[in-house]
Amino acid sequence: MLYLIVKAVVSGVLIATISEVARRNPGWGGLLASLPLTSLIALIWLWRDTSDPLRIADQATSTFWFVLPSLPLFLIIPAMLRSGWGFWPTILIACAITLGLYAAMFAFSARLGIRL
Repeated sequence: MLYLIVKAVVSGVLIATISEVARRNPGWGGLLASLPLTSLIALIWLWRDTSDPLRIADQATSTFWFVLPSLPLFLIIPAMLRSGWGFWPTILIACAITLGLYAAMFAFSARLGIRL
């Protein structure tokens, strides 16, 4: 149980740090947010939990493929906000589109021979 709490605290501190940096300087916050820190931390936790190199490799591969459908989110949000949309409708619509793109990735990955 303590290990789960440590994982949650470390992960939460990372997110809080990025949001604080972004509040002061959006460019640096964007840089930090774009780093694969969350993925690296997840791989480290998975390695510590399993020590299974194949599971780590599968996780890294899946992360790569799921990053692709998430990228439009970061173009949709600024476009909608700059067009006068409110924050919450923008977030909801961008998330809905991203979920649709994730669904498409699931559907097409099997056809492309990609195992997720």
